[in-house]
Amino acid sequence: QTKLLGFIGYKAGMTHVMVIDQNPTSHTKGMEISTPVTVIECPPILPLAIRFYKNTSYGVVVVADVFAPKLEKHLSRKIKTPKKATEEPKEFDDVRLLVYTQPSKTGLPNKIPEIIELGIGGKNVQEKLNFAKTLMSKELKASEILKEGQLVDTRSVSKGKGYQGPVKTHGVKIRQHKAEKTKRGIGTLGPWHPNRVRYSVPQSGKMGFHLRTEYNKQLLKVGKDGADVTPQGGITKYGVVKNNYLLIRGSVSGVKKRPVV
Repeated sequence: QTKLLGFIGYKAGMTHVMVIDQNPTSHTKGMEISTPVTVIECPPILPLAIRFYKNTSYGVVVVADVFAPKLEKHLSRKIKTPKKATEEPKEFDDVRLLVYTQPSKTGLPNKIPEIIELGIGGKNVQEKLNFAKTLMSKELKASEILKEGQLVDTRSVSKGKGYQGPVKTHGVKIRQHKAEKTKRGIGTLGPWHPNRVRYSVPQSGKMGFHLRTEYNKQLLKVGKDGADVTPQGGITKYGVVKNNYLLIRGSVSGVKKRPVV
């Protein structure tokens, strides 16, 4: 099936919904239960360019980018677009679509778009290219691409915790008060031989702010009116949801206002 494989939005916060439990092995089968959900605001995305790839002996290489005829003015702060549209290459092995968000349509203070590359599903490369050309001159909405009930993968940067020790980062057991040198540390960096510190030894360092992909999250609802999920006064530390929104079952990594693919 020819379709766009993904979407990008902004994490708004968490809430809960009342649903009928349809798990056949659950103790609450057929009953109404409360389920935590994450709200993701999805303003329409715009196509930036069609990107052509070619398989070489050194891996997959970008051959050309054919840009859309009209681009938002804020994009000039992120990338340099050529004045003339480049032509399609004669030989290529894959086609993907570059898109960008419209944060100006949300209540976020950021006005610079996020740029992301999305895959295109299809039987062959020519079918993918023809489908990508039909998307170049229109806004893409979440309700047109995603369906309720399907499983989706989320990809975002997790919440940053700063510089932390091995007890908090790796769950190392705290040593007794008579231990040598330190309590909240490890007993040894490793054996004499091999005479080096291995990567697997738990040590202090950065915790959080990592790119994380989480698989198979259930998409409970694709809503069109953000007023349905916005409480009076707006969502805390986010504001009012003005566009299409997604309700994803469970949690999604990252802080509020952070882009989620």
